[in-house]
Amino acid sequence: MTIDPLSQLPLFATDQQLAVAIVGKARASMWVKTVIPQLEKKGFPRIDPLHDGRPVPLVRKFYDGYFGITAGFSAAAPDGKDNLGMWKSRRRTRRSADE
Repeated sequence: MTIDPLSQLPLFATDQQLAVAIVGKARASMWVKTVIPQLEKKGFPRIDPLHDGRPVPLVRKFYDGYFGITAGFSAAAPDGKDNLGMWKSRRRTRRSADE
């Protein structure tokens, strides 16, 4: 069983805490400086000034959408009335030798 690093964070986490949870300690500094500004342009949750951190549930939701997890599957819409009779096989009648 794997442990979800985001679930180990407080409700509002600092950029450094999020970075470590998302990309690991070795790449955290780079991620904070270069990746977060790019992600904010795509809707990454902003820092909540009252709590001085980013809301972790919204960060998770952002990544679910980013990777298409919340997109789900959509069935194709019907394109018109079905005419099932069209697909019934036609019986070929053998012509008798008399004809």
